[in-house]
Amino acid sequence: MNIVVFGAGGRAGRQAVAEAHRRGHQVTAVVRDPAGHSDLTDVRVEAGDVTDTASIEHAAAAHGAAISAAADLSVPPHEFFTSSSRALATGLANAGVHRLVVVGLASVMPGASGAPLMDEPGYPNEYRSFSLGHAAGLDELRRCDLDWAYVAPAGDFDHEGTRTGSYRIAEHSDPASRITYADLAIALVDEIEAPRHHRAAVSVREA
Repeated sequence: MNIVVFGAGGRAGRQAVAEAHRRGHQVTAVVRDPAGHSDLTDVRVEAGDVTDTASIEHAAAAHGAAISAAADLSVPPHEFFTSSSRALATGLANAGVHRLVVVGLASVMPGASGAPLMDEPGYPNEYRSFSLGHAAGLDELRRCDLDWAYVAPAGDFDHEGTRTGSYRIAEHSDPASRITYADLAIALVDEIEAPRHHRAAVSVREA
């Protein structure tokens, strides 16, 4: 399959590119500045802006599915995640791409109480504005016509961990959970190859 990955220069995006390439897919890695990502080898690297509809349409042309792992910390989170969701919805549809898998955030997913993890007692909220931005982006996805899946780690990332080759669906978010970027990427590409979640958000955790 031809898969386009937006935000391919970040930690989650790089692993998504690597996992898709490992499985034999043709991958287009979209980054803001290709000159800064010479280490993205064996895939097509293209400049693009995930908040720009025309840029997305151009990058996604002739692709069968898309993954977005994009984030821009230089822009207010609410502004970035809402504008990127809207641009992806329109740009991908214009390009004829209907399957989108988005890297999500644990804090916006239900915790053990059923409330969003960020609203549970004791949850650290120094990054609440980032969480609220992610939540607003997810709300935008719910309004679009794409077949999307929002795949979030159940807790945080194991930043130093290596690929184990497995993961499992989590019943709810869990601050103690740690999944590697490489294992999250397996879940992302699984949702491209054999979609299990349609217009839905799901948490994944270490196996």
